[in-house]
Amino acid sequence: MKRWRRGEGGWPWLAAGSVAVSLLMVAALVALLGARGLAHFWPADVELVTLSDGSRFAGQRVRHVETRAETQAKAGGGARTQVLYLTGNRDLDGQYWRWVDAERITKRETPAGLIVLERQRWGEFIGRLVALREDGATQLTRDAGDDALWQALQARLARVEALRERREWLRENRVAPLARRLAAGGEADSQSQHAELTAQLKAARARIADVQRALARDSLVLESVDGRRLAQPLGEVLAAWRPNAMSPFAKLASWGQRLWAFLSEGPRAANGAGGVWPAIFGTVLMVLLMSLIVTPFGVLAAVYLNEVARQGPLISLVRIAVRNLAGVPSIVYGVFGLGVLVYGIGGSLDQWLFSEALPSPTFGTGGLLWASLTLALLTLPVVIVATEEGLARIPVHQREGALALGATRYETLRHVVLPMAMPAMLTGVILAVARAAGEVAPLMLVGAAKLAPQVPVDGEFPFLHLDSKFMHLGYHLYNVGFLGGDVERAMPLVYAIALLLVLVIAVLNLTAIFLRHHLRARHRGPYR
Repeated sequence: MKRWRRGEGGWPWLAAGSVAVSLLMVAALVALLGARGLAHFWPADVELVTLSDGSRFAGQRVRHVETRAETQAKAGGGARTQVLYLTGNRDLDGQYWRWVDAERITKRETPAGLIVLERQRWGEFIGRLVALREDGATQLTRDAGDDALWQALQARLARVEALRERREWLRENRVAPLARRLAAGGEADSQSQHAELTAQLKAARARIADVQRALARDSLVLESVDGRRLAQPLGEVLAAWRPNAMSPFAKLASWGQRLWAFLSEGPRAANGAGGVWPAIFGTVLMVLLMSLIVTPFGVLAAVYLNEVARQGPLISLVRIAVRNLAGVPSIVYGVFGLGVLVYGIGGSLDQWLFSEALPSPTFGTGGLLWASLTLALLTLPVVIVATEEGLARIPVHQREGALALGATRYETLRHVVLPMAMPAMLTGVILAVARAAGEVAPLMLVGAAKLAPQVPVDGEFPFLHLDSKFMHLGYHLYNVGFLGGDVERAMPLVYAIALLLVLVIAVLNLTAIFLRHHLRARHRGPYR
């Protein structure tokens, strides 16, 4: 017992246990987000359910819950199990989900002929494929066999996807640039140039109309399991699969394709479907701009406070103020950015440089530039404190040795002090990046948009449009989870987007640890 008291005691075990618990909590969080989010993209089997009254429906089983009504509890009855199915077919049934009492289910089947269609409107369709039509005439029916009809559908879908890509290319690379040039008037000084641009724009729109007519040429005849039929334009079908007829490897391939589509496409259906590519791009671009702004100012401020300024009560007050700024709620920075940066500086820029565009604001409204500056102000105290702590840990004799060898104060700072403090600077910057990547409250005021499918980078000068609205992963998560009308549909997307945020922050922190270790080993001297 005396040896326990004189020694380290149980503190090392307590510290190790705390670290282990923290790691387990992080692993459990990532596992929960991964299981709930990534399972959404797996092509689950479609069940053909027969109820006790003889009615049937098809759907994918989502989950089951046990409920006990108040009357049952008073009578001592047991719990009742209810099963939630994703039935789709909202254009036929007016609903997307269906709760069923497990006691009413008499039979479950998984026939191979059931298909699932992902559509631009009305969500998924679950049922059977009856026929393929072209220009209103039936080309192939179910009499030819389900496999032949399915192969023909896949070929038509490939052609439709090529047409959609062609339409988007024409919109982005022909119509949009010509429309911007006509609106700006930069190259349309004469009537002949204006007429030429107008003719080119008209021709590009005519080509898009031809593609649109080609997309509307094909259609499908679909049938629900209860016999109701539906005519579906093939141009609105995004994907089709037969989950009950797919092998595990085919399901894994389909899962990978759907996951890639989630990461590489834009949102649709009021953010209730589609992908998150604009949000990923906007988040990364905003963080990069914020880092380019906050790093020099934060490092220079820390160098001045620790290396240049004469230490005294005033500098101590400045340090206290900087540390207090680190605890200010982020929404306060958002209000500051909206009032000072957007309305103040942005409004003045519009008056000076873009007066011909008023009252439509150019920089006097939220955008990428003001969001980056606001988050730079938010994370500036973090960079200053981390850099100053790194500078303070450098031994004094390192500076004195350099000065004794004839180096100037600037040369000492540049070649001795700053390289040794580089790990601390990098730590501060990465911590700032990790915090900025997850902030939402300021962005709601200074530039993040609920839906901005076009990224703020294109091939037109100046290539990077700082006045553009952009999407952010955190704000997109808020919109999907709390502003959507279908909670059940949004829930797996919320888990998937949250997993992306956690992974981004984890990668940034791991990168900081690796680079800090590398720089510390490079500039390590006899004193650590």
